[in-house]
Amino acid sequence: MQKNLLKFTILAFVLSLSACGIFQSEPIDETKTWSANRLYAEARDELSGGNYDKSIGYFEKLESRYPFGTYAQQAQMEIAYAHYRQGDQAQALAAVERFIKLHPNHPNVDYMYYLRGLITFNDKVSLFDFISHQDLSERDPKAIRDAFDSFKQLVERFPNSIYAKDAAARLGYLVNAMAQHDVHVANYYYRRGAYLAAATRAQSAVKDYRDAPAIEEALLIMVRSYDALGMPELRDDAERVFKKNFPNSALLSGAGKKTGPWWKIW
Repeated sequence: MQKNLLKFTILAFVLSLSACGIFQSEPIDETKTWSANRLYAEARDELSGGNYDKSIGYFEKLESRYPFGTYAQQAQMEIAYAHYRQGDQAQALAAVERFIKLHPNHPNVDYMYYLRGLITFNDKVSLFDFISHQDLSERDPKAIRDAFDSFKQLVERFPNSIYAKDAAARLGYLVNAMAQHDVHVANYYYRRGAYLAAATRAQSAVKDYRDAPAIEEALLIMVRSYDALGMPELRDDAERVFKKNFPNSALLSGAGKKTGPWWKIW
């Protein structure tokens, strides 16, 4: 009898511990009774404070609980921005693309095109942030082209957008970056004796990016490459264009490359 009582007592104790564990493992949702307005305000506060995970969680709850209103659409945009600030490029791009697909005529869809450009180029601060520390041509050329396409779409589709002016300025730097990337590749070929490939790549830069600063070096690569190939007519043509467009070039005197990155103007 005593053994059975002891077993029953032990079993009841174990069950009580299990029950406590179950109840304790269930987190309390503090937002359960929050209104849409409060949930949005709290999410914005967390976002402003840099608590991106918590902010995203609040915005996702907001979208889930109030799916048919302006709060849900705003939450979708905020989620994209929070992922961007967090440095999660894949999630940020997915959120942007989702919003554009669901709301192509939204009054703020221009912002999402702008944000897509920033995300693709991984620029978090300002217009000049991405040129203050790194030569743009060292970036992934695909990312540069993708960012260019996003900013171009914004400028063309929403010319009156408050983001259009900034996007247009960024396009100029991106064009220069793409040109300089081609020049880097052409230089690579030239240094390895692949003179035809060097001339072809440099010529492509001249043709596609006529006003980019990198064209100066591209023309010089063409002159040297055609000279190495024993093509005097093409060499002379390239040299004539070079001298006409850059009569005071430091490269013309044979001094070699200009010192410092091409985009540093100070």
